[in-house]
Amino acid sequence: MALTLMSPAFTQDNPIPKKYARSGENLLPPLKWGGAPQGTRSFALIVEDPDAPHGTFRHCGIANIPSDWDALAESADTAPQNAPRFYANDFGNVRYDGPQPPRGDQAHHYVFRLAALDVPSLSVPGEAGIATMWKEARKHMLAEATITGTYQTS
Repeated sequence: MALTLMSPAFTQDNPIPKKYARSGENLLPPLKWGGAPQGTRSFALIVEDPDAPHGTFRHCGIANIPSDWDALAESADTAPQNAPRFYANDFGNVRYDGPQPPRGDQAHHYVFRLAALDVPSLSVPGEAGIATMWKEARKHMLAEATITGTYQTS
């Protein structure tokens, strides 16, 4: 079985509810996954907008998600300190920041990428940023799953 990723909050290629946007409650949407390959020792997740005016914009990066987890609860970025490590996003915040495309743009696509890793943790510091974390995660990737939602500022 292949690694799969889904959200109870939205379905593939459909709108992400405003609750999960910066102009709403700015909550990380709940995510669930299954089919992790044998040898998975942790997971990493990024959320990125490839439609951003100046190139891909990263909204969230999380690593060191334990291998026995199969979900992230809504607003997981507000969990206690022993939670997985969050990385500085392109807004400069070490948390999830939801969709916020420029007013007047067509709907942007927000790609949630989950990677199954062959290491129990990444030693990349949180302030290093998402791009640095993801570059390191890719070296240890066993499998990847994605779900894409859309959002347009009204």
